[in-house]
Amino acid sequence: MKRILGGLSVFTLVMTVPQIVVIWVSRQAAGVSLLSWGAYWLSAFVWLWYGVRKRDRNIYLPCVGWLLLDSAVIAGALVYG
Repeated sequence: MKRILGGLSVFTLVMTVPQIVVIWVSRQAAGVSLLSWGAYWLSAFVWLWYGVRKRDRNIYLPCVGWLLLDSAVIAGALVYG
């Protein structure tokens, strides 16, 4: 089960990259919801905090990736939205 969850974690992170590429390459963020991506960022931050407190790498390491990717989407939406 840990391998499946780890694989899904990487898969979902990778699936966010096309959204970032579209925003930053096309310089267009039409249809990107700052509210939604802000909520995703906040959720990742809370999970990161929880994972660090529990000392569980399986929780906090993916959250670092989510914070970075969510921040890239949010920044692109602010710049090009």
